[in-house]
Amino acid sequence: EKFCIQIGMTYGNFKGANKKTPLNSDTLANIVSIFTDINPTWLLTGEGEMLKPGTTQHSTPNIEKTFCLRTDNTIEAQRVPLYDMVATAGMVSLLSDSSNLTPIDYLSIPNLPKCDGAVHVVGDSMYPILKSGDIILYKEVSDMEYGIFWGEMYLVSFAIDGDEFVTVKYIQKSDVDGCIRLVSHNAHHQPKDIPISRVLAMAVIKASIRYNSMK
Repeated sequence: EKFCIQIGMTYGNFKGANKKTPLNSDTLANIVSIFTDINPTWLLTGEGEMLKPGTTQHSTPNIEKTFCLRTDNTIEAQRVPLYDMVATAGMVSLLSDSSNLTPIDYLSIPNLPKCDGAVHVVGDSMYPILKSGDIILYKEVSDMEYGIFWGEMYLVSFAIDGDEFVTVKYIQKSDVDGCIRLVSHNAHHQPKDIPISRVLAMAVIKASIRYNSMK
């Protein structure tokens, strides 16, 4: 898990990589740039030694320097992929198959909390905090039972009548058993309670970017 955090992938996507869905070149480049003692030929072909000549496995690595701990709040440098939500056919596809998607671009922001990706905002439900066209950077929530921080802003995908709806909302506790409450910042949008069983995917919003001028 710590290794995956360093290379900017979720553990599930890295574990699921195989010959039909191989790791892309950006991931491989991240690995060899972060873990400089790894032999690139071994990584790509499986031939030769795992470590570069002159590197020994008997030396004690500096774990705190190499890996980010769970208590770390920010990462000094990371490349966050920016995706086209429409082209990925929904948030579920975006989170479950991100290793096989081609990003629009990459964002690099110093001391940013760990993020899995970024997308553009559509709609005005969180206006004026967020407006349509802003970029939000997110971190996937894999444990919906215990991983929700009530009152925080989330990117949420849920199903109603067979359709997937994706929205950005505050998530609050609901008075209805088995439900969560989706709350907008824009007062023109009413809160909505939905069964948590209908939630398909969820990601906490870590940061946002807004352009205030034209080119």
